[in-house]
Amino acid sequence: MGKKFIRNDLLQAYQNLQLQKLTEITNSAYLGNLKEVGFAILFAFSFIFNFTFANFTASSVLPLCHDDERSALLEFKERHINRDLDAWKFDCRPKAASWKPEEGDVDCCSWDGVHCDKNTGHVIKLDLSNSCLFEIINLSRLSYLNLSGTSLSGQILSEILELSNLVSLDLSLNDGPGGRLELQKPNLANLVEKLSNLEILDLGDAFIRSTIPHNLTNLSSLTFVSLRNCELEGRILSSFGNLSKLLHLDLSLNELRGELLVSIGNLHSLKELDLSANILSSELPTSIGNLSSLKKLDLSQNRFFSELPTSIGNLGSLKVLDLSRNGLFGELPTSIQNLFSLEELHLSFNKFSGQIPSSLRNLTQLIVLSLSQNSYRGMIELDFLLTSLKNLEALVLSSNRLSLLTKATSNTTSQKFRYVGLRSCNLTEFPNFLKNQHHLVILDLSANRIHGKIPKWLLDPSMQYLNALNLSHNLLTRFDQHPAVLPGKTFDFSSNNLQGPLPVPPPETILYLVSNNSLTGEIPSWICNLNTLKNLVLSHNSLSGLLPQCLGNFSDELAVLDLQGNNFFGTIPDTFIKESRLGVIDLSHNLFQGRIPRSLVNCSKLEFLDLGNNQISDTFPSWLGTLPNLNVLILRSNTFYGIIKEPRTDCGFSKLHIIDLSNNRFTGKLPSKSFLCWDAMKIVNTTELRYLQDVIPPYGQVSTDLISTYDYSLTMNSKGRMMTYNKIPDILTGIILSSNRFDGVIPTSIANLKGLQVLNLDNNNLQGHIPSCLGNLTNLESLDLSNNRFFF
Repeated sequence: MGKKFIRNDLLQAYQNLQLQKLTEITNSAYLGNLKEVGFAILFAFSFIFNFTFANFTASSVLPLCHDDERSALLEFKERHINRDLDAWKFDCRPKAASWKPEEGDVDCCSWDGVHCDKNTGHVIKLDLSNSCLFEIINLSRLSYLNLSGTSLSGQILSEILELSNLVSLDLSLNDGPGGRLELQKPNLANLVEKLSNLEILDLGDAFIRSTIPHNLTNLSSLTFVSLRNCELEGRILSSFGNLSKLLHLDLSLNELRGELLVSIGNLHSLKELDLSANILSSELPTSIGNLSSLKKLDLSQNRFFSELPTSIGNLGSLKVLDLSRNGLFGELPTSIQNLFSLEELHLSFNKFSGQIPSSLRNLTQLIVLSLSQNSYRGMIELDFLLTSLKNLEALVLSSNRLSLLTKATSNTTSQKFRYVGLRSCNLTEFPNFLKNQHHLVILDLSANRIHGKIPKWLLDPSMQYLNALNLSHNLLTRFDQHPAVLPGKTFDFSSNNLQGPLPVPPPETILYLVSNNSLTGEIPSWICNLNTLKNLVLSHNSLSGLLPQCLGNFSDELAVLDLQGNNFFGTIPDTFIKESRLGVIDLSHNLFQGRIPRSLVNCSKLEFLDLGNNQISDTFPSWLGTLPNLNVLILRSNTFYGIIKEPRTDCGFSKLHIIDLSNNRFTGKLPSKSFLCWDAMKIVNTTELRYLQDVIPPYGQVSTDLISTYDYSLTMNSKGRMMTYNKIPDILTGIILSSNRFDGVIPTSIANLKGLQVLNLDNNNLQGHIPSCLGNLTNLESLDLSNNRFFF
């Protein structure tokens, strides 16, 4: 899984976290009766402020800020806050932009981000988090420094090592115009060595790329450590168990390997532990049950393999347990029902088996229950389960071996569901509890046996929060209202028996997937209003008519355009825009005529182009060779004609893996120089197998399996028959030039394509000897040279 996040959500979460950290530090300052408090975020003025807490004296009038400090703030604004903010698209807000030198006495204590002592009027804190600050500030004598989300970039200055009094350092969530914030020289070990008083260390999203330094665990006062998404390598230190005061440890989204050490159980004060999205592989140690203060445990997206230890039941304070995307197996231990405080249980994408224990009904505080993609079996009376879990907002049971029973006449439950995933649960009708669920964000009922019509209540305008609706792979026949107007942003109705015209989506639609149905009519004009559409998949229906002229330019976001297997006719619109994001265009198996639109040259991200099985009449589009990412080109079964000219200067089609020009009217000799240009076919690919696909981003944080990916597919003449690839492996390579009028000899240059797997030159006018150098094509799996004029 990629390391990408919704920035606004992260910023909000971190802002809440900083408030909690600041409160703890402030309380400790007063409790310790400190004379000097430097926990404020300060800045590089030409002098250093010394802040001293005065003895409390009652006063009915709060003092204004001091003139010299107000002047210094304004000077700082002019020097350090970027003025051309529109040039950068960052989620930050320049707090200092509201600082204005108005006439008369101006109380700078009221300015955004500025906090003053109530008794003295001195500035004691300057919080510039999330403020578009594009350079680090020269600081001194501070105990609290928070520059999170300020768009800092580049190497952290070595001057930060001089802040030996720092108790709290937060440089997280920085990604400025120069890239990520880096900690290389000085590195993390240098920083930890110099800042030995640290209690809070948050470097989330900084580029560190190192192992965890051993001296980090020498900071015995640490209570909070976040090195999230820092590209850390190596192993988790066993000495972490010595940090007895640690409350929060986040090492997620790194490349840490090895096992989860038994010593982790020594952190008795720990409240949050997040090691998700690493490469940890071991059994879960029973010592994890010693973390009795733990409120959040996230070990998801690793390679843990074992049964869930019964000691997990000792975590009585636990609110969030996320073990999804591992290799955990067996049945859930009965001890999990001691976890009465549990609010979120994420166990998806594991190998748990047996029946879902009825004891889960005792977890009455559950808000999220996610058990998808396991091997649970048996029948579940859904209504019986829901009557106990009255706080449930997310229910994800998809892709197990379950049969869900629901009472069609039962009363609608009182819950306000937001996420419901019941894919492949042997449902035959829409569950009744979903009626009146107007807060639904994601609903996945795909791969069931639901028949009949899509009910009115599901398409009601009151479903205003619905973002993702997946009803694919069912037996649905029609919509229970006409015209069918859809709510939400993403829809997957593919692989049903739907009839009638295309349902009408709202303008903010992102995904529109209705392939493999029996829909009729033309593409309506409303398609031109979908300017945020990413995927348009209408393939394998009975649609017809001309394509709208806006089709190539109505959306800057369009990545997939799949209209194959319909009855569209006329010419293909020549309106594809520059810098188009289109990666897939599949217009095959229609009735298109005319030429290939030359504006396709604007689609620089195009990977897959299939115009096969139409009535297109044109010469070979050598100009498509300039597309830097073109991987698959299929022009099969049209009326293309003429010779394929050799490239004059620059080679083209360097990324091409598959080319199919069969069943056309090409003439002349095979393009020997072109074979020298097709670099991708020269490589015998030994990398990990991947498939060509467009990844559809998920909605929400409960499960990522609610909307599937779009897989590129093709049919190719290989091994003597037409083979369908519903998924195209990225190692597949092929040249299919059969059933044309090519003549002359097979050029020896074709032997350079050592990665070639399929070569089909059947049914041409080729002659001469079959070159012996074809023996160099050791990766070849299918060779067809029949129906030519070769001699031996």
